[in-house]
Amino acid sequence: MTDKIKKFIDCNFPVKTCNLRCHYCYITQNRDFDKELPKFKYSPEHIVKALSKERLGGVCGINICGEGETLLPPEIIPITLGLLQQGHYVNLITNGTITKRFEQLCEFPKDLLSRLFIKFSFQFLELKRLNLFETFVKNVHKIRNAKISFTIEITPNDELIPYIEEIKRFSIENFGALPHITVARNNRKKLLPILTNLSREEYKKVWNQFDSIMFDYKMKCFNVKRKEFCYAGVWTAFLMMGTGELKQCYLGKTIDPNIYEDINKKIDFSKPVGYYCPEAHCFNSHAWLAFGDIPEHAAPTYAQIRNRVCNDGTEWLQPKVKSFFSSKLCESNEMIAHGKAPSFIKRFFVKLKYKLIEKYLKKQEY
Repeated sequence: MTDKIKKFIDCNFPVKTCNLRCHYCYITQNRDFDKELPKFKYSPEHIVKALSKERLGGVCGINICGEGETLLPPEIIPITLGLLQQGHYVNLITNGTITKRFEQLCEFPKDLLSRLFIKFSFQFLELKRLNLFETFVKNVHKIRNAKISFTIEITPNDELIPYIEEIKRFSIENFGALPHITVARNNRKKLLPILTNLSREEYKKVWNQFDSIMFDYKMKCFNVKRKEFCYAGVWTAFLMMGTGELKQCYLGKTIDPNIYEDINKKIDFSKPVGYYCPEAHCFNSHAWLAFGDIPEHAAPTYAQIRNRVCNDGTEWLQPKVKSFFSSKLCESNEMIAHGKAPSFIKRFFVKLKYKLIEKYLKKQEY
């Protein structure tokens, strides 16, 4: 039987420590990389039980990403193992340099590894500065040889542009394909514009040469205010993994202040974001919208966003993960009535807000 995604849970893993110093990262800018590893109030076993398949309603895609390097805290191993044992599909976001953790992951039973996915953030300039290219490549190959699904992703930045041809050659030689390209945002500005000194068209021209579906799709969505009905809060949620606070989305309302407090308590997935998304734009549309939080919105599948076919015919995604990442949330969830139509006054002010945002964005250079 083929698994279909029931919910997508994006998890903030409570680590700010990092072994790299990427110049564009706010962890570096705030010098948070020197902070100690987190102390968890709840055990990995308790966290896993709080995210049981029964409590969440089915097989979920669970994305785990730290503000620093996700694989530094040792707790990541038992948490990942436990979630896989629950039957979930687990995504781990990493800079690919913590060799010990990859060795531990590869020791998991093969049936569990078939539902594990690793997103390698290819921090080219830092790997070059620290002479860590060999470490990074060996860890990618270690994961690939263990039949674990993976992807290689670059955060584009202006400082990286002179190295593009070198990155292409290196990637084809070592990964069998070009990396995918995301879109970097400027977190210091309220409307989260693209982080670049280039114009939007120049930025697209430079990074389009990687032929990345991820980049193409994110550029279509970036700085576009979502006005459709969004199922975040019902089909998807954002979890602060350290505290247990569960929210509809990054700026959404709190669903539960602490899902760890009573793991027998039912989670109330009944209040969607709906028409009133509080974000300037869905900057992580490659996950939320690709999995289908807005069913009528045309988006590639998450599998298309993450996969590559290599020059030898192999693929980055293994069959089970590829199939799961190809499913949409509407396939295993019921559509709900959109509720009472908003009042004329509310519609007026919402439209005014959207127009002001759009007017502002048109004046910006990205």
